[in-house]
Amino acid sequence: MALEIERKFLLPEFPERLIQEGELKIVTRHNIDQTYLAIDGGQELRVRKITDLDSGEVTYTHTFKDGKGIKREEIEYFISEGLYNQMIEAVNAVALVKERITAVWNDTTVEIDVYSQLKLSVLEVEFESLEEAESFKAPEWFGKDVSTERQYSNKTVWKELQNKTKN
Repeated sequence: MALEIERKFLLPEFPERLIQEGELKIVTRHNIDQTYLAIDGGQELRVRKITDLDSGEVTYTHTFKDGKGIKREEIEYFISEGLYNQMIEAVNAVALVKERITAVWNDTTVEIDVYSQLKLSVLEVEFESLEEAESFKAPEWFGKDVSTERQYSNKTVWKELQNKTKN
């Protein structure tokens, strides 16, 4: 099982100025529809429909994650559109929709997620080791470090979205 080691920050505002000045270089832009199939403690099973906003290419993934905090185990692989649709129909839930902008800042790859159904933007950085993650000094524009705050996890945000849409 692969390890995912990442830190997450509550992005106070979109870094338009850094993009215009060339300090933050956009690599890819995707629209992601994310739906959880099962959540149990630190384990989660989800599917995603990922649309490349530049090419229009659509891919689908199935992911299993285990653990809490900045270090988790992860298995992710591509699935067919048909299998994705079967799973979506089986859970009958509202997808969490976000635009993900992958960019490079100071030789560091960052992922900015802007959620369309909520007033929420986060920035994530993935690391090769726990030591690297813990020693990383984030600039002020990243915002507050919410890596271990559960209310900002995708599964918590998705659960809240389900409650809002059922009321």
